[in-house]
Amino acid sequence: MRILICDPIDAEGLEKLRSAGHVVDVKTGLAAEVLVKEVAGYEGLVVRSATKVTKAVVDAATSLKFVMRGGVGLDNIDAAACEARGIRVLNTPEAATLSVAEHAIAMMFAAARRIGRAHELLRQGKWDKKSLVGNEINGKTLGLVGLGRIGMEVAIRARALGMTVIANRRNVKTQTPPGVGLVDLNDLLARADYISIHVPFTPETRNILGAAEFAKMKKGVILVNCSRGGIVDEGALVAALRSGAVAMAAVDVFDEEPPRPDHPLLRLDNVVVTPHIGASTWEGQNRVGMAVAEKLLEVYGPA
Repeated sequence: MRILICDPIDAEGLEKLRSAGHVVDVKTGLAAEVLVKEVAGYEGLVVRSATKVTKAVVDAATSLKFVMRGGVGLDNIDAAACEARGIRVLNTPEAATLSVAEHAIAMMFAAARRIGRAHELLRQGKWDKKSLVGNEINGKTLGLVGLGRIGMEVAIRARALGMTVIANRRNVKTQTPPGVGLVDLNDLLARADYISIHVPFTPETRNILGAAEFAKMKKGVILVNCSRGGIVDEGALVAALRSGAVAMAAVDVFDEEPPRPDHPLLRLDNVVVTPHIGASTWEGQNRVGMAVAEKLLEVYGPA
């Protein structure tokens, strides 16, 4: 098969596909209008989170058999358009789990101890310890909105750090890590000192945390979002941060990526931001690349 790689994939995974006889072309950073022209003639398309597989791309892909998303989530792929054309949509949800879970924990620490602000002030020559008093996480309650693969790994690590962990999830039949209490969302909002979001972006989860939900949270809560933009109402979050209802937020994902330079979340002192790097570890990237290759070979075999 001819396979077009649109976002960076670990070299080991690429070599595995090529060794199996597939023709693999790597063309990253293509503008949308260029991708529409390039995709014709390819039987496979591999993307991460950057490339958007729109209906226009699908319609132009006259030979396409599959779209593979390296990682979790399919919100950058028009799955309905693919289904209408009989194009299979695949992903590798398990590959980046540990990387994202560790980033969520790191962001929680960064927010609790105001590490980003401390770094910024010290780089400016300001030794301002008094304004940088933070919080311990030991003994605090962490509320997980979502308890899938990533949420469960966050729960395990948070428990090891001495936190009480409660969670809200849609599928109550799946396994729950020891010591994690399942609660409804309103209970979680009222009880949690820290809230970390781990649900996929779907029409049902769009803006599930908005002004009404922020009003139900403990005053001074710390919010962590390493899932997807669009799940938190950004305008409502900014208002809650400005009022002090939310003490700190740690944000790795945005409604629009990259966010515009004057985005309020980039300007507030009580926000820690990173550019959607939850899965960006060497180990995670290698696992994603290998998982892409292994799943494609499992489904389609060698050339």
